[in-house]
Amino acid sequence: MRVGIGILGFGTVGGALLHKLVNEGSSVSTKTGLEIDVVRVAVRDLDKTRSVSLPADVLTEDPMEVVNHPDVQLVVEIMGGEDPAGDLVAAALRAGKPVVTANKALISSRGKELIALAEKSGVPLLFEAAVAGGIPIIRPLSETLAGEQIDRVLGIVNGTTNYILTKMAEEGAEYKAALAEAQELGYAEADPTADVSGADAAAKAAILASLAFGTWVAGDRVYTEGIERIDATDLRIAGELGYVIKLLAVAENSEAGINVRVHPTFVPADHPLAVIRGATNAVFVEGPSFDQLLFAGPGAGGAPTATAVLGDVVDAARELLAGAQVAPPIRFQPGRVLDFESASTTWYLRLEVVDRPGVLAQVAGVFGDNEVSIKSVWQEGEDDGATLLLVTHAHNEGRQRATAQALRSLDVVNNVAAVIRVEGAGPTPNL
Repeated sequence: MRVGIGILGFGTVGGALLHKLVNEGSSVSTKTGLEIDVVRVAVRDLDKTRSVSLPADVLTEDPMEVVNHPDVQLVVEIMGGEDPAGDLVAAALRAGKPVVTANKALISSRGKELIALAEKSGVPLLFEAAVAGGIPIIRPLSETLAGEQIDRVLGIVNGTTNYILTKMAEEGAEYKAALAEAQELGYAEADPTADVSGADAAAKAAILASLAFGTWVAGDRVYTEGIERIDATDLRIAGELGYVIKLLAVAENSEAGINVRVHPTFVPADHPLAVIRGATNAVFVEGPSFDQLLFAGPGAGGAPTATAVLGDVVDAARELLAGAQVAPPIRFQPGRVLDFESASTTWYLRLEVVDRPGVLAQVAGVFGDNEVSIKSVWQEGEDDGATLLLVTHAHNEGRQRATAQALRSLDVVNNVAAVIRVEGAGPTPNL
């Protein structure tokens, strides 16, 4: 059974996908019974040397030619970005062509609109590859667990940052050196801003939350912090306390509403996410019926993402040939998306302070004024200055921020050097 596909994009993921289709096509056909014929591929530069050889008439610099070509029955969008990818995907769906995409930025911003358009057109829009590379997580959330209550989703969904933090924690690597190595291995782009700032993880967190809770969460409603300020001191302290630092995507659903956030987090060493090393991704799902589920696997690089894309292509092609929609449509109900300030969080703070009597009392007074209680406090350093390390009890995020701001204006505090949230009850030092 033949299916003609058009591919928008020939970058890292596009190259890996085409390698599978061109060089391993017979294996794909044997396993699936499908003959996937690459009809058109949109590229930016026709003269560029590429990893996979294709006939010259297959390549085009006009992406709309891919969408409109009469022999293209299914469109794969892996060009990235919101523009023009969004309009191209919408055009394909309106033309009644199934679409497979790996574009997390597009799905997090226009996913609700495009999912509705796909249902109206009676064709699938599949985006398994948009979150966590080769890990199957989209289909479990949207189908397998669709009838279950999900309370919380925790995820390490950016392989670049997890690789960097692993290198820094385990080998003592400097941030810049770990980032450069990630780039050399293909885990990070030449411009790594989206990864290290947390923006990439935030887009994925929005998608996971929307599917897990059945309420659309736009990407711009996700509170986001990156890893740029994490340094060796905090990694050392985390290790001494029995924790590791991970960039976590956290989505929680309660009676009050939904809150979604991405930020560095102290994760207990005995938590399943603590052992996720290198470029591996993992998503931890919690619910009353199934307790806890962990999905883990390769989350960075072209090959794992291409694997997820190919899986969606096979599913979409089967639906196309069957002439019927197999997977149920994804639908969203109204719900309340909360600002992060209303969430309950535990904080670790590292303060550089003047080393003289009475400093701790002044610092504690600021916490008391903002109704934030301290669980643990200890001191490092001496002579010209000292470092106070504090862990709070769980409190309203807004109060925690007000406390940090007030500490910055205290004359005995030279610097609020680090603020990192803590998963669980928070560490207690052995004093």
